[in-house]
Amino acid sequence: MPSSVGELENLLGYRFKDISLLERAVTHRSWAYENARATNGKDQRPDQNETLEFVGDSVLGLAVAEQLYTRNPERSEGDLTLMKHRLVSSDTLAEISRALGLGDFVRLGRGEEKSGGRERRTVLANALEAVIGAVFFDGGYISARALVNKLFAESLREVTPSTSVDYKTLLQETLQAQKRKAPVYNLVRTEGPSHDRRFWVEAIWDTGSATGTGVSIKSAEMEAASAAIELLNSKDSEQS
Repeated sequence: MPSSVGELENLLGYRFKDISLLERAVTHRSWAYENARATNGKDQRPDQNETLEFVGDSVLGLAVAEQLYTRNPERSEGDLTLMKHRLVSSDTLAEISRALGLGDFVRLGRGEEKSGGRERRTVLANALEAVIGAVFFDGGYISARALVNKLFAESLREVTPSTSVDYKTLLQETLQAQKRKAPVYNLVRTEGPSHDRRFWVEAIWDTGSATGTGVSIKSAEMEAASAAIELLNSKDSEQS
């Protein structure tokens, strides 16, 4: 069973004046459909989170753009756009949702639950946007911006134009174009204390490997993929 919205309020660090907004934000359409009730011959479904998600997406985009501009006033529009796209991507949203434990609070229908919906990227990303939208309607933009700044603090510190390029996808597409299997990523080693840790990851494919390092496993994988692409491109140049 999902955890209580009161627990979620504590994790968010925000107390709702209208708790029904938060309840709606964590209600997936599958749960709303299963809990519809017939009233005067018509199905009355509980509110679900898709419209809050729509608003939350826009609020998130504005808050992230504001932070990026404030933190990187010297960056070009292209660099800021690249970083923004990375921060508001479904991958980043799902990652932050998992760290928050948001999946434990989402109300899902039985079918969605059985099919692994509580860990599904789209479910987690959409729920986070809906929560941001709920905070916006309950407390205004300042409250929603404060929540975004809190939840995205680490991502905002780490993001750069180079880390915003999805090298893992580019590597996979490059190998697929050459009729090769997708790469495998292995954690080679970890060094440093918990507050200042570095990770080394190796990207391996059928004809080679490359290593990357970073302050997180994710960033180390990106570096390894970037190095792999450079290696593949250099081999292609030698053969041409």
